[in-house]
Amino acid sequence: MRQIAFRQALREALQEEFRRDERVFLMGEEVAEYNGAYKVSQGMLDEFGPKRVIDTPIAELGFAAIGVGAAQNGLRPVVEFMTWNFATLALDQILNTASKMLAMSGGQIGCPIVFRGPNGSAGQLGAQHSTAFESYYANIPGLKVISVSNPYDAKGLLKAAIRDDDPVVFMESEVMYGDMGEVPEEEYIIPIGKADIKRAGKDVTIVSFNKMMKVALGAAEELAKEGIEAEVIDLRTIRPLDWFTILESVKKTNRLVIVEEQWPFSSVSSEIAYRIQKEGFDYLDAPIRRITAPDAPMHYAPNLVKLYMPDIERTVKLVKEVMYMKK
Repeated sequence: MRQIAFRQALREALQEEFRRDERVFLMGEEVAEYNGAYKVSQGMLDEFGPKRVIDTPIAELGFAAIGVGAAQNGLRPVVEFMTWNFATLALDQILNTASKMLAMSGGQIGCPIVFRGPNGSAGQLGAQHSTAFESYYANIPGLKVISVSNPYDAKGLLKAAIRDDDPVVFMESEVMYGDMGEVPEEEYIIPIGKADIKRAGKDVTIVSFNKMMKVALGAAEELAKEGIEAEVIDLRTIRPLDWFTILESVKKTNRLVIVEEQWPFSSVSSEIAYRIQKEGFDYLDAPIRRITAPDAPMHYAPNLVKLYMPDIERTVKLVKEVMYMKK
């Protein structure tokens, strides 16, 4: 199978949906003339024209509102944020309009819109550009939240998001746009709301999503050298949460470790831990454990960045703790 970059997988998803449905359009900062801040939309202005690939001012609330209004009137906008850290300016439209309109209108007015862009830390960018937002948006009824880790999932789930009749928050990672991965040339769609077992195992379950999947899979590789078979699950979709796949894995492994970039309070791992202890308490041979970012803003200094982010070494150590091995 061919190998393509993460950004190309996203671009192909957009191009295929643009060609399939003339109601789909893209808007955001630098998506047109500059070919996208991360080159996801490269060449799309030339193919589809300025009415469907639209550069916007630096005004997230304004162009998010235009997208929401367009969605409510029969179009299917894809709104790109240069980073989800900037999307806080558009939260009023995402929270108070897009997510609530179907309920407030008694099912008469939907909002088929995709909000997408890079999420979380991308290195030394300082506190105001380094927040991971999955749990923020997953806490909002009416939204679907997708957070992808590889080109194959990115393409299949973005196509599904564009076709979905509900508002979808689609989270990528700035540091993954150049990552290569296998993506078939033929069309495919991945269902929203289904986790994926990226590596089978029998001794411990490790759950993660987005770029922290690199940590989870890296830890599994290290553990395998010591004869420990970790089952690694990529959530892919945060809301709806496929906790049933995690539960079935825990029934086999009896242990669960969660790796995420979120702050610890009210995080994705908090919800997973609640669900699994409620439905699978009798299968657990050890407490559910997790690695998150510290409960603090991320600072600029490189040594603090390294300490802030979950890593393979700490994940391996935590797995050994839940297996009651020597630390």
